[in-house]
Amino acid sequence: DYPPHKSSLHHCRYKHLPAGAAKETQKMEGLLSLQPFPSSAIQRRVSPLNLQRITRSSSCSPLRAQQSGITEGSESVSSALEGKVSDLKITEKEVGMYQNEVVASQGIKIRRRPPTGPPLHYVGPFEFRLQNEGNTPRNILEEIVWHKDKEVSQMKEKRPLYTLKKALENVPPPRDFIGALKSAHQRTGLPGLIAEVKKASPSRGILREDFHPVAIAQAYEKGGAACLSVLTDEKYFKGSFENLQAIREAGVKCPLLCKEFIVEAWQIYYGRSKGADAVLLIASVLPDLDIKYMIKICKILGMATLVEVHDEREMDRVLAIEGVELIGINNRNLETFEVDIGITKKLLEGERGELIRQKDILVVGESGLFTPEDIAFVQEAGVKAVLVGESLVKQSDPGKGISALYGRDISE
Repeated sequence: DYPPHKSSLHHCRYKHLPAGAAKETQKMEGLLSLQPFPSSAIQRRVSPLNLQRITRSSSCSPLRAQQSGITEGSESVSSALEGKVSDLKITEKEVGMYQNEVVASQGIKIRRRPPTGPPLHYVGPFEFRLQNEGNTPRNILEEIVWHKDKEVSQMKEKRPLYTLKKALENVPPPRDFIGALKSAHQRTGLPGLIAEVKKASPSRGILREDFHPVAIAQAYEKGGAACLSVLTDEKYFKGSFENLQAIREAGVKCPLLCKEFIVEAWQIYYGRSKGADAVLLIASVLPDLDIKYMIKICKILGMATLVEVHDEREMDRVLAIEGVELIGINNRNLETFEVDIGITKKLLEGERGELIRQKDILVVGESGLFTPEDIAFVQEAGVKAVLVGESLVKQSDPGKGISALYGRDISE
């Protein structure tokens, strides 16, 4: 059911669980028809304050929320599980070993949260917290993800999932993100443009001081952009969900990508409540089962998913996931932040490129695109869309910047 990692995932599912727990988990899987639980779901099931026993209060409500909308009769399924889950004992060490095996088997480079807490050292009356490999982010993306995990936990307390689902009743229906890109490609013969509304980035700092997201979005649309990407991360990119909502409510017709660092399904519902038509899922952050699970949620909500990869292994993982329609190739190295647009060509050569054509997957080139020559290079490699931010948002007139990027006016 999960090629090509079925055997490795099956092997690691129960390896470190007590015999009784493994048996109970197998029963639970039979009820849910989903195996095994996404790793993020396992992380959420285990309260950091009470890892020895999963109680009814800490587990059943999130479980019900996660299954809602995916499995028919989800409420009754969740109710049936309550007794099972409350009797299941899982230690912190066992959960960590399970997660580590999944991460290792899929080559995931970004740790979802610090594996260890900061050690305490005392000198006289003073307390010192020393950094070590276990509590220090290894790169900027890991730092962002660790912060995002805390941020989302706080946001969920203020806006529980049931309130978001209620809010969706008043949100206009989602627009066809993939359809808009294909239409633009057919109309111009060039890759459809996802123009990014972005004020800053960790590597470049502030990109535009006079940042007016609605005006920039309107200029992009006038200049021929097929879709827009709106940064919603506040700490590292100076974005916000309010920017996303303001652009949608201003009458911009382009479909909107919520450019957020997704670590939980709650964020997808929140983005949709603010007017998002698509979300970004990063393969270096999310295990295969999380990606598959989130794609199902997006399909139910009518949203598109842009699944981002950075290397061959991530591409192979994503190509094996059912339901992927849109893949973004990020030419930026996650650890060094160096950019090489040759990565796009490398990942689309040979059997991978053929498989992408067979599956009719639309590929988006990301990062390092500044000139018409860059656009031509990635188009020849096989992309039918590009996501561009920095080289456009820094222009005095972002709309004219699109013409300069493509070498001609693509607005007609």
